[in-house]
Amino acid sequence: MRPQQDASVMTIEREITAAPPLPAHADTVPIAAGEPGTVTTPLRDEAEWRAQFAGLRVAIVHYWLVGPGGGENVVKTMLRIFPQAVVHTLVADPEYSRTIVPDERLRTSFLQKVPGAARFHRSLLPVAPMALENLDLDGYDLIISSESGPAKGIMPPLNAVHVCYCHSPMRYLWDQYHHYRRDASALKRLVLSITVPRLRLWDVGSALRVDRFVANSRYVASRIARYYRRPAEVIYPPVEVDDFATSPDVDDYYLITGRHVSYKRVDLAIAACNRLGRRLVITGKGPETAALRKLAGPTVEFVGQCSFAELKRYYARARAFLMPGEEDFGIAPVEAMASGRPVIAYASGGATETVVPGLSGLHFAEQSVDSLVAAIQAFERDEAGFDAAAIRAHALSFSRERFLDSFARFVAAALADRGTAAGIFR
Repeated sequence: MRPQQDASVMTIEREITAAPPLPAHADTVPIAAGEPGTVTTPLRDEAEWRAQFAGLRVAIVHYWLVGPGGGENVVKTMLRIFPQAVVHTLVADPEYSRTIVPDERLRTSFLQKVPGAARFHRSLLPVAPMALENLDLDGYDLIISSESGPAKGIMPPLNAVHVCYCHSPMRYLWDQYHHYRRDASALKRLVLSITVPRLRLWDVGSALRVDRFVANSRYVASRIARYYRRPAEVIYPPVEVDDFATSPDVDDYYLITGRHVSYKRVDLAIAACNRLGRRLVITGKGPETAALRKLAGPTVEFVGQCSFAELKRYYARARAFLMPGEEDFGIAPVEAMASGRPVIAYASGGATETVVPGLSGLHFAEQSVDSLVAAIQAFERDEAGFDAAAIRAHALSFSRERFLDSFARFVAAALADRGTAAGIFR
């Protein structure tokens, strides 16, 4: 074994033996609203918050509603305490958007009239600022922007409170710009070089239109501080942890799920399992699927898009879930932990906050095959030490109820800070 691998194993083994923090309870809110930890205040029922905010005129601005994702799930969850809200978006696929909000409470921008807008929405980014600034938001008391692609760049009325829930500053403008540019065609690289500098200026300037930022992880909060020079409170996004359960039986395979795109580094999981001869189950599909299939050895199985029931079974019976990519938060590993399964994750981004070494999984230090192989081997040496019930208990701290209560308290404080008490509007 090479020295680099020895060092990786030593690091991982130290993490496994570290004393884990006590898991938070699902029915309480910690001192820091978004983080598992010491608990103080009981959760308020969402019906109580719904009643408190009933008099508010609310707009939720989401970048686009064209298919399921983490950001869309956050919007759907917010509507549980703001059922009166009107959802504004750049473009929408009507069939999908109706699963989030009724047609009568959905407003789209002028980009909706562009042929194929829902399919080619990312290509419309250069004109997104104009479309957002032309959304009519007059008359609202509270505006919640769901930011990632973009959304916060609306023109809020003078008397409205504008809260931004930031899933991520736009990666293709900032920290992953060179990655996107490298994978683009020559024509697209030229377009990016011309348009992105102006979009960055607009993106930074539009941050001044936000009264308060919320980040979905400490990692994202640090990026908000770096690019926008604004503080953000961390409130982890909702995960439907009660939809998952542990299994008494565990099969002999590792699991990786999600869309097959380059930043998720499914290729690393394939290469590691090829080298070790370990069985790997890969769900989902995406633009990288064909290339990934060419890398796969005889122990790697692609099962495609699964039903929810099938996905739950794959989670619950896996030896461990592999997360070799860097995520802003990462819903899938929390779903795996809610199924009682440990997670082997790259030590960057949201995984450093959700995966607790020694309790719910372990981290590996480098995005390399050697480092992931060493992590899998370290996990297998201590596999019996991971307790499914304790892993699930940790995952419960990321529940929908926890998110709604934390976010509702944040909104109430933002309204009060503007001298407006929640619940007294018309």
